[in-house]
Amino acid sequence: MKNFKTLQWIGDCDGFLELTDQRKLPAQFAAIQCKTPQQLYEAIKTLAIRGAPAIGVAAAFGICLAAQETEKLKLAEALSHIEKKADFLSKSRPTAVNLFWALERMKNKARSFSAQNPDAEVKDLKRCLLDEAQKIYNEDVEMCCKIGVNGERFIPDGSAILTHCNAGALATAGDGTALAAVFEAQRKGKKFRVYVDETRPLLQGARLTTWELRQAGIDVTLICDSMAGALMKDGKINAVFVGADRIAANGDTANKIGTYSLSVLAKAHNIPFYVAAPSSTFDLKLKNGSQIPIEQRQPQEVINYMNVQTAPQDINVYNPAFDVTPAENISAIITENGIIQQPTEEKIRKIIGQV
Repeated sequence: MKNFKTLQWIGDCDGFLELTDQRKLPAQFAAIQCKTPQQLYEAIKTLAIRGAPAIGVAAAFGICLAAQETEKLKLAEALSHIEKKADFLSKSRPTAVNLFWALERMKNKARSFSAQNPDAEVKDLKRCLLDEAQKIYNEDVEMCCKIGVNGERFIPDGSAILTHCNAGALATAGDGTALAAVFEAQRKGKKFRVYVDETRPLLQGARLTTWELRQAGIDVTLICDSMAGALMKDGKINAVFVGADRIAANGDTANKIGTYSLSVLAKAHNIPFYVAAPSSTFDLKLKNGSQIPIEQRQPQEVINYMNVQTAPQDINVYNPAFDVTPAENISAIITENGIIQQPTEEKIRKIIGQV
């Protein structure tokens, strides 16, 4: 579908990470280069790159950037440096579990390589880590494809679906999670319409999702967040598709703020509510959604937008980036491994595994 790269590694072991700068879309399509872990930290923190799977892939390449800083160190010293930089990157955002999953996987790879090759040179470690990061990237692309194939069945021909925030190609290395099902339905020749919530306060739906869907030639209509209930009441929505940033063992799901409200509205109007997410977004160490850490972002995101003041400067602001949708509001979770209908912990562990 897409003719752009959300993120890509340029060059060999001494290369750099290039990101599509999502802060500037849709007005400007621009790329930024991250050549140090610090630059990547800022890119994640300021939402130049966002979306749980994309953040995870970027973090994997961030370890490759950290490894570049160990050229003059011994292997044990290099490993220590890499682990410190991994801990540093883990503090960029707290909710999307893919970030921590990818960093842990890269640390484990560095540890196992060092243990198995104690006399190896740092250049060999750098090669090993870049290979692993590329593997994570390729797995993400394949994951998107499988989620799309598994999810398109829930988009009937002639239907209209609603989505919130951005769970498309800009949020992953591939076609996306929730939008992967949309793109697959398009490839199957289905005719349908997508309604997109603007997604306040940063308008990821308005800025990013509508841009992606128009690029793909899909019938898309933008709505304000407050309009979703009215559309459901009027019978204009057949299903809701969203992504996820972290899913607890019982199926409670953290996603962009406003997702919970949509799940309540969908349940009230007997509309199926689907979550699309890879296995790396599940955090089975957490029993339920009350244990998911919710990122609190700066008041300026609500008070100002695009350098325009939209509220009194000294007003009190509550600005959580995410909310948690309870499992009982979710019709199914669509993963690369299969469909989890009416999710429970038993069903999730059967599809996702025990870790």
